[in-house]
Amino acid sequence: MKVVLMVIDGFGIGEQPDAVHYGDEGSNTFLNTYKQHPMNIPNLEKLGLKSIDGVNLPTSYRILGNFARLRELSPGKDTTTGHLEMSGVVLERPFPTFEGGIPPHVMKLIEQTIGTSVIGGEAISGTEVIEKYGEEHLKTRKPIVYTSADSVIQVATHDRVYSVKELYTICKKLRDVMQGEFAVGRIIARPFNGTNATNFVRLPYRKDFSLDPPGLTMLSILEKRGLDVVAIGKIKDIFNGQGITRHIAAKNNEEAILGIKQAIQSNPNGLIFANLIDTDMVFGHRNDSKGYKEAIEKIDIELINIIKMLKEDDVVIITGDHGCDPTTPSTDHSREYTPLLIYGQKLKKGVNMGTLDGFNYIAKFILALFKIKQYSILDMLKE
Repeated sequence: MKVVLMVIDGFGIGEQPDAVHYGDEGSNTFLNTYKQHPMNIPNLEKLGLKSIDGVNLPTSYRILGNFARLRELSPGKDTTTGHLEMSGVVLERPFPTFEGGIPPHVMKLIEQTIGTSVIGGEAISGTEVIEKYGEEHLKTRKPIVYTSADSVIQVATHDRVYSVKELYTICKKLRDVMQGEFAVGRIIARPFNGTNATNFVRLPYRKDFSLDPPGLTMLSILEKRGLDVVAIGKIKDIFNGQGITRHIAAKNNEEAILGIKQAIQSNPNGLIFANLIDTDMVFGHRNDSKGYKEAIEKIDIELINIIKMLKEDDVVIITGDHGCDPTTPSTDHSREYTPLLIYGQKLKKGVNMGTLDGFNYIAKFILALFKIKQYSILDMLKE
């Protein structure tokens, strides 16, 4: 048996009750985008997306999947926190953030660690930062360091100044020292190229340097039971390689979808865990609602092809890790509910599971499917 878990990055379905504490009132990534650009998504509709609590859009299709709205328990709204929680690790404290910019003492630590002066330090978007500091970087060779509302420190360098490999080395050094009170969720390498501020562009060689998971994840549980855990896209980086038996690299959604199909064809006994990054990285953060809509439609087209490849016992699960509403002024993530869509030939059809407290319901459900732990929701969905 195999379970395909697809995370549509930055796919939120409405502000959580505590969104006010994150400055995210009014965020609703899916509905706000849908209202601006109605989507043709018949396959997601059939799995129940439009019927989820709080979404409640009309559909003419018979619902073949089972569906719920998930509320995040962990404090935060970032990729690492969301993926950890859906793997079974609920955080008690948020990872540190630098929403007002990276403090001087942290900038000094960064410079001491990598052995050179740096520029930047702002909480700023990745496209803005290279436009603002890229030319200075070319003249001085000083790496550009920046952050966002998420628990990240990002390092941008031009590929003619530092090779991608050299940039990775810089980020690895930072990851090794950014521990304890400075233990941000991710150090992210962001190479770019171009000749001046008018044409600088980020390269598709981003790499995330994460912390080891602070608890036992479903990935490690499955691995220890001798089951396959195939990580596609940035899943390996998010979990720092822990609990993963095979990795398929993917820089974008097209490559991730191809990776999912390749993994299914290899017929593993276990979990295929994929992150579809474009909705977040390419469209959500850049407030491109039309591009976001088109990305969801492309996922919908591929979804039916993936389902057709599955065997009778297999299950596909679709969710998000946080919001990233392209219709709001913010370019950051948003504190939102996420969808849970579950389909399998041997599961019931059209069960509305309501609103579930915790992304970790996903881990509980998957471990129950593999008969590692008992879980009542699985009994609800069994034919």
